[in-house]
Amino acid sequence: METQFAQRPDNNYREGIISTQPENNSAVAWCAVFAGAVASAALSLILLLLGTGFGLTLVSPWSSEGISSTSFGVSSIVGITLISVAASALGGYLAGRLRTRWLNTHNDEVYFRDTAHGFLSWAVATLGTAALLTSVISGIMGSGVKAGAAVAGGAATAATSAIASGTAAALASDNSEGDTTLPYLLDTLLRKDPNTAADTSPQQPVTSPDPVDGAPATEPAPAPAPAPAPQANENTTAAENDAAKGELMRIFVHAVATDSLPQNDVEYAGQLVAQVTGTDQQTAEKRVADSFNTLREKLDEAETAALAAADKAREVTAYTSLWLFISLLSGAFIASLMAIYGGRQRDLN
Repeated sequence: METQFAQRPDNNYREGIISTQPENNSAVAWCAVFAGAVASAALSLILLLLGTGFGLTLVSPWSSEGISSTSFGVSSIVGITLISVAASALGGYLAGRLRTRWLNTHNDEVYFRDTAHGFLSWAVATLGTAALLTSVISGIMGSGVKAGAAVAGGAATAATSAIASGTAAALASDNSEGDTTLPYLLDTLLRKDPNTAADTSPQQPVTSPDPVDGAPATEPAPAPAPAPAPQANENTTAAENDAAKGELMRIFVHAVATDSLPQNDVEYAGQLVAQVTGTDQQTAEKRVADSFNTLREKLDEAETAALAAADKAREVTAYTSLWLFISLLSGAFIASLMAIYGGRQRDLN
């Protein structure tokens, strides 16, 4: 049953028909709210794909082409904010325009309800996007966003992390497979000096009669041809080198863990190096100390680079969170404002 109801304009109430049906007494039109939220989420996905495709056209793996990392970050922030504002405006307008007409309601209450409808539409769209569309958006744009970030400057962070993890893996394991830092230093430490390996013994002269006057003459004896070394000796030498390399690696790992290289370890490592390279004990100990200092310097550089990369990532995450907060807050405001506009359009028609 419906009853005609008219109010005087000075009462500031909506004029029209008041229905006695209980479902029209609700202050929230959830159908309109969900309709605006779905439209907002769909438009966000479409605009996000468009912005990603446009952004990837601006970056390039070549250093002489494309935009800088700063320009890429600023354009990304602006793009995300515009996407949030546009999608929220559409959702809020639909939530206000599609809601039911409230009769015998004060204008201030109508404005409040329209504002609430716009805010609810934005909230449902935001929660729905976070809960349902996160996997879809990540699957569609994950590779593109990672490529753009790497081109814009994220590759340096990844390379720094790789160096730090590679050095740590070399110190934590007892093999040299898959790493180049510590094994290369040990190969350099056990590298033989070609000057000491060369044969510098003088040749013994031999005498022969002079063909003219019979006077004896001295002639250098021909150098005997070197005999080929047996295969067993080569295998034995390679095994000794591998054993010495493994023992030196354990000594260096323990020294790094304890932050010191004791003198007895230096002397023993010098004996191993002297046996393999053929140098004297003092020179071998100096090579051990220099190699350990070089390893420490590389570890310090890797640690400093890793800390700098972590600090940079912290700053980027903080700024990203702040700008996402601003973009979401702007979306909530514009959704509420457009819901008021859409509700006014609904009541005037």
